Amino acid sequence: MDVELQILKHLARDAHPTVAIVDEYCAEYKDLFKEVRNYECFKYLHMGIISTIKRKSLPEIAKVVSINSAQLLHHFLAFFRLVSK
Repeated sequence: MDVELQILKHLARDAHPTVAIVDEYCAEYKDLFKEVRNYECFKYLHMGIISTIKRKSLPEIAKVVSINSAQLLHHFLAFFRLVSK
């Protein structure tokens, strides 16, 4: 569905697609996430883990998956660290 139409109808947007194998794997866990942004971060971290970068740090993963800031990934991990306590 078109993103603009989703916004007009106040519908939740779909997650941005990544690599097919990551999308297929992560789809099994999609129901665990209430917000699409968290689900996207989950997929981005998986992309970073399987990427060929030497250093698997959040800033490097952010560069590989083409997001502006590693802060989004950091917030995702910090949130789930708090929830799991």
